[in-house]
Amino acid sequence: MRQAFMADGEKDAHCHHPRVAQESSSPVLFAAETTVCPHSCMSQCDTGSPMSVANAKHTVLNPVIPYTGPIPGGLHPGEIIIIQGTVPPDADRFQIDLSSGCSTKPRSDVALHFSPRFKGSPCVVCNSLLQENWGKEETLHQLPYKRGAPFETIILVHEDVFKVAVNGTHLLQYKHRIPLNRVDTFSVSGKVKVHAVGYIPNSAIYSESGDLSLPYKGSILKGLNPGQHITIKGQVSMYPHSFTVNLRNSRTENIALHLNPRMKSGVFIRNSYLSESWGQEERELPFFPFSSGEYFEILLLCQPHQFKLAVNGSHLFEFRHRVQDLSSIDQLEIMGDLELTDVKLW
Repeated sequence: MRQAFMADGEKDAHCHHPRVAQESSSPVLFAAETTVCPHSCMSQCDTGSPMSVANAKHTVLNPVIPYTGPIPGGLHPGEIIIIQGTVPPDADRFQIDLSSGCSTKPRSDVALHFSPRFKGSPCVVCNSLLQENWGKEETLHQLPYKRGAPFETIILVHEDVFKVAVNGTHLLQYKHRIPLNRVDTFSVSGKVKVHAVGYIPNSAIYSESGDLSLPYKGSILKGLNPGQHITIKGQVSMYPHSFTVNLRNSRTENIALHLNPRMKSGVFIRNSYLSESWGQEERELPFFPFSSGEYFEILLLCQPHQFKLAVNGSHLFEFRHRVQDLSSIDQLEIMGDLELTDVKLW
């Protein structure tokens, strides 16, 4: 069974920390969805805009394969691992492992073994290793990787599952078989070239589609908390009617904050939708900040009793909370007559 999961060079990967071109740690906040990729080869990817690893809390660049290294601080719900690389033209398989340590004898437990396979019937195999015994394989007969092509793999850590997206498209989810607090090691081996591995802290908005396309839905990991900011950058369409920003609960229809600037009438609606009913609209405004074709930056501050909103550096209004459990606000929606360029939570 073990040999079925061995990628080329796997036995050399454990507890080996080979040289890398550059390794960095940074507290800089993560730009959750950016259209700029730090690796020029990734711009060829036509299946979704790559996420940025430039602002990760820890980044490994151009590791020698096989590579094994520590996960700084271990894994926690809401964190993201980004792997950017290229599949060689002669690839047969490669693997990504999230493990508990890097021992070879006895071999460390593997929480997530993720193995794209190109020969025979192309597939992705996931499994876990516990006390040197492989569990039941979970096989997806779908392979989003292409030989000779760049890729971006995103692993989103939830309390009960790993979610994996490739090139901006959700691929699979895998239920935890080993407690997350034991996972502290990342490995990659096999026939693959890795350009960057980034570890993204959990104060991020994670796009459910993997990019900034509209309608945009972003998961606010762990929900909102007082003191957090949301920044939305974009450009109003040339012939706009309106656009909408909703802060909502993903498990219900409730919308804690509904923002609806209407360009034709110059009105900026604020409201909530709770218990299947719209509340009282708020419209007072010192000035209307949006114009056709112009770029904008919305800054939304969550305070204990209200939201504060500014556009292009100018304060516009406050909106008192109508939902008291702020942690239940776990989704950001954006739609309408605009183009998004950046979304951040910090």
